Amino acid sequence: MIERSTNFDWYKGPTLLEALDSISDPNSADKLLENFTVDSFTYSVAQVRATFYPKFENDKSDQEVRTRMAEMVSKGLATLEVSLKHSGSLFMYAGHEGGAYAKNSYGNIYTAVGVFVLGRMFREAWGSQCSKKQAEFNKFLESNRMCISMELVTAVLGDHGQRPREDYVVVTAVTDLGCGKPKFYSTPDVIAFCRKWRLPTNHVWLFSTRKSVISFFAAYDALCEEGTATTVCKALDEVADVSIPGSKDHIKVQGEILEGLVARIVSCESSEHMEQVLRDYPLPPSEGDYLGSSLRDIWAENRSDEKQQIKALLESVDTSFLPNYMDWFGNDVADGHSRNADRSVVSKFLQALPADFCTTKLQEMVRLMTEKRFPAAFKCYHNFHKINSVSSDSLHFKMVIHVHSDSAFRRYQEEMRRNPGLWPLYRGFFVDVNLFKNNKGIAAESSQEINYGSDTNAKDGLANEDANLMIKLKFLKYKIRTFLIRNGLPVLFKQGEAAYKAYYLRQMKIWNTSAAKQRELSRMLDDWAVYIRETYGHEQLSSFSYLSEAEPFLEQYAKRSPKTQALIGSAGSFMRDLAIIEGSRGEERDIIPSSPTPMVKDEGLIVFFPGIPGCAKSALCKEIMSAPGGLGDDRPVHHLMGDLFQGRKYWGMVAEERCKEPYSIILADKNAPNRGVWRQIEDMCRRTKASAIPVVPDSEGTESNPFSLDALAVFMFRVLHRANHPRNLDKSSPHAGYVLLKFYDLYHGKNRNEFEAELIQRFGSLVKMPLLEPNRAPLPECVRSTLQKGLDLYGRLKPAQDTYSEWPEWEIQLRETLLQNVEYLNSIQVSFESSVESVLKQLKAIANGEHTTTPSAEKRSFGTIAYAAVNLPVSAFLDLLDNLGGQDPEVEGFLKDKDLRSSLTKAHLTLAHKRSHGVTAVANYGPYVNQNVPISMHALLFSEKSAALEAEPGVVDGEKLSSKNEWPHVTLWTADGVSAKEANVLPRLLAEGKATRVEINPPITITGVLEFF
Repeated sequence: MIERSTNFDWYKGPTLLEALDSISDPNSADKLLENFTVDSFTYSVAQVRATFYPKFENDKSDQEVRTRMAEMVSKGLATLEVSLKHSGSLFMYAGHEGGAYAKNSYGNIYTAVGVFVLGRMFREAWGSQCSKKQAEFNKFLESNRMCISMELVTAVLGDHGQRPREDYVVVTAVTDLGCGKPKFYSTPDVIAFCRKWRLPTNHVWLFSTRKSVISFFAAYDALCEEGTATTVCKALDEVADVSIPGSKDHIKVQGEILEGLVARIVSCESSEHMEQVLRDYPLPPSEGDYLGSSLRDIWAENRSDEKQQIKALLESVDTSFLPNYMDWFGNDVADGHSRNADRSVVSKFLQALPADFCTTKLQEMVRLMTEKRFPAAFKCYHNFHKINSVSSDSLHFKMVIHVHSDSAFRRYQEEMRRNPGLWPLYRGFFVDVNLFKNNKGIAAESSQEINYGSDTNAKDGLANEDANLMIKLKFLKYKIRTFLIRNGLPVLFKQGEAAYKAYYLRQMKIWNTSAAKQRELSRMLDDWAVYIRETYGHEQLSSFSYLSEAEPFLEQYAKRSPKTQALIGSAGSFMRDLAIIEGSRGEERDIIPSSPTPMVKDEGLIVFFPGIPGCAKSALCKEIMSAPGGLGDDRPVHHLMGDLFQGRKYWGMVAEERCKEPYSIILADKNAPNRGVWRQIEDMCRRTKASAIPVVPDSEGTESNPFSLDALAVFMFRVLHRANHPRNLDKSSPHAGYVLLKFYDLYHGKNRNEFEAELIQRFGSLVKMPLLEPNRAPLPECVRSTLQKGLDLYGRLKPAQDTYSEWPEWEIQLRETLLQNVEYLNSIQVSFESSVESVLKQLKAIANGEHTTTPSAEKRSFGTIAYAAVNLPVSAFLDLLDNLGGQDPEVEGFLKDKDLRSSLTKAHLTLAHKRSHGVTAVANYGPYVNQNVPISMHALLFSEKSAALEAEPGVVDGEKLSSKNEWPHVTLWTADGVSAKEANVLPRLLAEGKATRVEINPPITITGVLEFF
């Protein structure tokens, strides 16, 4: 970097210092950008440099996706591929010059850790050949413009479900970027690539028949609450058509706590391709011996200074793999990571002429997301790997496309359905951008450098959505740790143990957790809450390193009994040197809504309104004030109307009132439209011992706003029909429409579900104020187009609304349009009286600790499986017994006092139980679920304590079914205090002369439906 070294004889270019000295002004890179103008001779070349798979959201429910997957496989159209989900973070590598990337960033501690761990994997695999192979690998990636994506699993970048035993990576994707549009390797090709370079691979299973696919989903349902890495891998090995173990054994390197599985549809030729790859590329040996200092040792030695940690990690990487550290420390010399360039680079990139097809498609994507105002950022940095090519006529940048919300992926999918030619929106998306003038001959040079071709691969888009079918299946033992313990910490420490209990109960309800498991977990989580609050008091435990406390607690709890050991799964087996992860970094994690918080009557309450002017909040507050009995308790209620506090900071006034009367209920009558206000309310609640309830107008919303255009029309209609408003926001205001558009825009970027989920996450509950009739007629086109015109104007002109003539014209058009549709706008509104009644009912219920918020997450219609059985009609058995009693006096005598018509309410033939016969035995009945199964009844056996019919399953779809029970039977009766399983001993009692057997000749066939229970 500073002086030439004999270790780099192959490098003929300038040192970093020489290159930087060639720039006369330390800030000249920014000045070059400032002086770079876009004209008819300006071109841009954009190349995708690193990316991961597109994020596709299934339109169908999980159950529908499962059904479609099984259907495609059964028709021979596809194969189902399943892989383990290791708990880590996304890391991408495109060679030294290509760069190392985290999900939405580069040149930081996450990528430094990634490069160190990847380098260590090479050292472990290649031993003395490591340096040579690392240099070859870099050259291969860069010359072929390729990127590899990995799951980076470490103990130093934040706790997930279990602190890993080792720090490692697993390759999850290999991407060819040489033709412009990213092309992802198939899994067999990924395994071939990894085995050639001795890189770690994941465990993969293939299911190529309907029977194996159904059995897989049944196995997951049987294990979703109690599965660990050992039991899950064993079950999948038994039901899969092909199993390819990973080169990194999850149990050995990460542990027993398994996050989940990823199932996706792949080519129907995948199984044959995989078998060929396994023949051609056997498992490579590992030749590493001494690996040098470990990640954890380096981290611990430098934990006081992140910059020093980065430096120490990079210095431990072989120079053949990492010749310099420009991506990390370039800004120390010349402001390499200046964020001031962001807006101008993106603007000039979109204005410049595209030099090739790839640039055209990337401009199309960025322009669409910018114009549609997707929740995403386009962050640009100087590309120091191209410093020798920088001049006044040629600038090089790295662009990071950072998607802030999953709603952006959903909205982009909709755009792709309308325009299949769009390129997908990828996760982890990095682009090299070159802006240049064509009069320097750079255009020809750039076009020769890369061969792009055209967009001919329609399958990569959404033309065939079945090609993108994917489902993620997580396990309860992981969710206990991450969702219930880690993500529940803010609720527990900010709102207390009652709120925490409501939080975890709601999560279990959303997951459709079995009642028995809910009871077990409730006892454990209640103990956890007491333990951690006593340990930390009011200082919240860091979610970054929560396992430092959770693992010892879980280990002790597991020792109480075999049942608690089964509940916990694994804990405390690998806790070492916890100091290495001290600190706090905001790791990416799953985001889920929290639960309603029961209100405690010895604390205060703030009722606030995330709404828009015209939502009737002031009128509602007046009705609450006059309601007999208030909110159902004796706390005083105060109404603070925001419009009356002109010139004073409203939320400061609310805080003052809270301090004066801590146990009161305050109706905060002011629109609270953004996170800044919500944070003030959260802080107020913490400081003054209060809870808060958001009251929101109920509305379907749009794909990017929680309020629909119908709702906006009603709000505007109300505002323009009121007079003498304290803030003059009424029919006399010339800018009333603009003001409402401004409020509407404050909510932009979230759909209704995301909006409600965030409020529930922050405040624990939500009250919906009915607004629109559900069966209303569609919004008239003239109203819709007027509102849309206003929104378009606002997006274009909002910085200077008073200087454009369009605004007065639009305000007049708005009034005229709403006036023409008075009858319609009145007809679509729910009556104010019923809205008040509904809100009061919800507020009283929440204030008294009742659960009223409806979960927005989809409840699974499938869940934990314990056993497979044929459900049989009771009436058929009653008729059979009547006939037997009429033919055999002994049977008649036995049945005489049994009153089976009252006691026999259900009947089934158990085929397999997972505790007795194993998960696979149960799962193998999956293909026959919901099908009719004939059951032959051969004999009646009875004793003093029980009675059952000896039974035999028949044929379904040409295949004879059998029960895994030693004696297949249907239990009909047991004496008081005797369990149904006692019927299993009837054959033994018969042999001992303590039971009676009455043969049914000929056997009677009763048909039932095979089900999972």
